[in-house]
Amino acid sequence: ITGNFANVIHGLNANHLTDQVIQRSKRMILDTLGVGLLGTSTEVCHKVTQYSKIYSSDVSSTIWGHLDFRLPPLYAAFVNGVAVHSMDFDDTWHPATHPSGAVLPAVIALSEAALQKKKISGLDLLLAFNVGIEVQGRLLRFSSEARNIPKRY
Repeated sequence: ITGNFANVIHGLNANHLTDQVIQRSKRMILDTLGVGLLGTSTEVCHKVTQYSKIYSSDVSSTIWGHLDFRLPPLYAAFVNGVAVHSMDFDDTWHPATHPSGAVLPAVIALSEAALQKKKISGLDLLLAFNVGIEVQGRLLRFSSEARNIPKRY
């Protein structure tokens, strides 16, 4: 199962992005950025931002809503992910998971870090986003815990 899963994910490329997938992805990304920017005003986001300021690196990524400082990609993805999910308005699917809030902050932080070495196209970013969504969806399908969520409520 693991080998098949890895082969499918590794085999994904920009040719798999249909026009419909691209349009839906853009809408998901725009929604996630909007919810994330709104989330930067929450108390929990302020706390993780303050906590994360102790970390630094030669490579840095943007903290949404802050022009005054940047963080190492790992912490930028963490802070931005908290911002997206802090008000629980981010997208969801059933069984319960929030795909974009987990994937987009990581993809953006890593793409910013990679820009220091090579240029990343918009199509590259869309592909990375969709691979992340695909990984999450497939892991969700493997999870017996996720399948049981509706029965618990």
